[in-house]
Amino acid sequence: MKTISLLGATGSVGIQTIDIIREHCNEFQLAAFSVGKNIELARKLIIEFKPLLVSVQESSDCALLRAEFPNTKFTFGNEGLIEVAVFEKSDILVNAVLGSVGLHPTLQAIECGKVIAIANKETLVTAGHLVIEAAKRNNVPLLPVDSEHSAIFQALQGEMDKNIERLILTASGGSFRDRTRAELKDVTVEQALNHPNWSMGAKITIDSATMMNKGLEVIEAHWLFGVPFEKIDVLLHKESIIHSMVEFHDSSIIAQLGTPDMRVPIQYALTYPDRLPLRSANRLNLGEVGKLHFEEMDLKRFRCLDFAYHAGKIGGTMPTVLNAANEAAVAAFLKGKIRFLQIEDLIEQALNKHQVIENPSLAIIEEVDKETRQFVHSLL
Repeated sequence: MKTISLLGATGSVGIQTIDIIREHCNEFQLAAFSVGKNIELARKLIIEFKPLLVSVQESSDCALLRAEFPNTKFTFGNEGLIEVAVFEKSDILVNAVLGSVGLHPTLQAIECGKVIAIANKETLVTAGHLVIEAAKRNNVPLLPVDSEHSAIFQALQGEMDKNIERLILTASGGSFRDRTRAELKDVTVEQALNHPNWSMGAKITIDSATMMNKGLEVIEAHWLFGVPFEKIDVLLHKESIIHSMVEFHDSSIIAQLGTPDMRVPIQYALTYPDRLPLRSANRLNLGEVGKLHFEEMDLKRFRCLDFAYHAGKIGGTMPTVLNAANEAAVAAFLKGKIRFLQIEDLIEQALNKHQVIENPSLAIIEEVDKETRQFVHSLL
């Protein structure tokens, strides 16, 4: 029995992680979890799984639930996230929260020796050097949950890092993959949230439409697998059947395939190095699929991907600026304050304004993150 702490239990990845725990109740136990403001779903999860510790966003919700469930310990806020992450009765931390709020809990859990199943891109994007150094120092495995990084991780099993020629991340293209830039001028939030392949949360779906999601994944892959940016490519693949590939020096390419279902990489992270059946998953039938399509990425069309390569290669605090500006801009778009293409404009202005600080400490990263958000808000 593996015991799990889950950050972001009511988000898209969190809900699918719950599905895995529910399907394999003899293998996994949900010991602790965090939620934001979805208290109604939190109640249902508490009744079903009887966790020992639950963290919520607001102190008022904490007091309310504490009165309802006297046998469960409740906490709240950012400190609550850390309490869940380092909970002594859990073996694995699944970090499925959105945004840079996931950084502190991850670092604390690494120091406690927890196995980390990471779905929080921003943790590695903003402070990859700190996270990787801490994981190596504490001999803690970082198991990728994103379908692309899980695919690469699986393709590298039994292989030597020195033989890697390049990593090839595949991209669906998002909601507007068949539109020209001119056709993006007046797209709506509802249109942007209509992803053709994957069921994801609002922020990630917008990031997929701008291709920032793939840009963040490029930076994440750099840290997870120690591969330079020059050897990380992105390929447009509309079917989302091949989740990513690794090319080796001898010209061999190993790919991981499957139907678009986030539960597969989530479960692999939880069971690694073993596998369990996933009876509720749809099986891939290539005979029915018939054809797979691929295109080179157009960095002029998808400017956010270009920004990510640029920020990643410069390094230092530049990826922190990239992520913070994007989070602020996407939030503004979802609230109807800016148009879709203005997301790119705000990110570009933040990147151009920033003076890079090399090898930043956690305190510097947090300050740059705060300053970048304030700068973007000043432009709205």
